[in-house]
Amino acid sequence: MPMQELRKAAVIGLFVGLFLLIFQPFGINLWETPNKALKVIGFGAVTFVITAINFVIWPRLFPKLFAEQTWTIGREILFVTTNVLLIAIANRLYLSGLLEPKEESGLNWLNMIVVTFLIAVFPVTGLVLLNYIRELKKYSRAAADLPIHSSVTDNIPTMNTVVTAASELPDSIVTLVADNEKDKLTLPIESLVFIESSDNYCTVVYLKNEQPAKPLLRSSLSRLEKQIAQPHIVRCHRSYVVNLNRVERVTGNAQGYKLHLLGGQFQLPVARQYNETLVAELKAL
Repeated sequence: MPMQELRKAAVIGLFVGLFLLIFQPFGINLWETPNKALKVIGFGAVTFVITAINFVIWPRLFPKLFAEQTWTIGREILFVTTNVLLIAIANRLYLSGLLEPKEESGLNWLNMIVVTFLIAVFPVTGLVLLNYIRELKKYSRAAADLPIHSSVTDNIPTMNTVVTAASELPDSIVTLVADNEKDKLTLPIESLVFIESSDNYCTVVYLKNEQPAKPLLRSSLSRLEKQIAQPHIVRCHRSYVVNLNRVERVTGNAQGYKLHLLGGQFQLPVARQYNETLVAELKAL
């Protein structure tokens, strides 16, 4: 992975250096100085160094902060924006070192930040798109290889499907108790589809007369999860606990896996931190 990140940093640095050298925007064409070409390419070198530090050093020093399981689009946008800002600061200091004491560059700190963002938008957008495509292919291929059990109410087998008969499912009853210890919901465990958390309440989705029922219980998801404690009833997201015997299809996108239940009526996201557990459970079905 470090080599891959170094290549990304090199691409960004090379783009910045060549862009400034070829097009010479923002008054660079009027800049009269010895060894001008080398000095202009130096902006690309500074960009490479800063990006390499941010892409390689910080993730190795703080692996949990940069772990794929907790990485989100919001964090990536914040990370990229911070990287560009640091590049702007470093390049402004580099420019100050090139200028004579009384020489003016025409680029103050604010202008340098704006210019850096305008130039960086092209390579950064390209790399983000490449990362999106790579993640999309990764999860799509992985999802296609997962053995999926069809719904017990679905008698039509499909490709890559292992049919689970109702008689093969655990014949047990579970009682879910709300926080007030009074409100209760008793149901056969095989009828449970999933539980969704929302604020201080949980929606328990289960099959009643072959139709999904959705009663509410005032409880945390963790509390209900502990009350179930049955095989293949797993957490797939901070807001969802799912019965994997009810998962009919798994698809993948750049964000990770998505579980499809009850003929596509419900689609549950899978948080990356639960990927390994969920995949292992699906393969054990």
